Amino acid sequence: MTTKKTLKIHEIVKYPDPVLKRICAPITVFDDALRTLVAEMFESMYVAQGIGLAAPQIAIPQRLTVIDVSFKKNPKDKLVLINPEVIERRGSQVEEEGCLSLPEIREKIKRDAWVKVRAQNAYGEWFEVEGEELLARAMLHEIDHLNGVLFIDLISRLKRELVLRKIKKMQKNGEW
Repeated sequence: MTTKKTLKIHEIVKYPDPVLKRICAPITVFDDALRTLVAEMFESMYVAQGIGLAAPQIAIPQRLTVIDVSFKKNPKDKLVLINPEVIERRGSQVEEEGCLSLPEIREKIKRDAWVKVRAQNAYGEWFEVEGEELLARAMLHEIDHLNGVLFIDLISRLKRELVLRKIKKMQKNGEW
């Protein structure tokens, strides 16, 4: 009889933690520990009610992200991107975005409407994946995290100052 190992739920790092601004290191070891981390990231993301989670958001500055735009409805939609790079992009879309590291902050962000990404899976195998609309947005948002870029870095200076003021007020009130 085998017992199912309990996965660790990682705490989501909140802005302005410095790990969120770091350019993440490539992953070079593809072992059971990495695959366990991937499973823990999916579980942590679901607990936090997200559709994407990048390793720096759980204080691990490595080039790893998990995405599930169906939020558990379609297991085939689960996507693991290790050492991802955008290799093609087309069009544009403007939609509201949020981030688990910036809870309660939502802003309209302009992103590519379609992207092709090259990445490795949890076994180190290279593959390409295409995404449009929400999936394209999620992939770009999470890859930005791996490069130390947050979605509030993509809004106007005025809007960013308003967001930062709101965060400071929430911090002062113990809500952040």
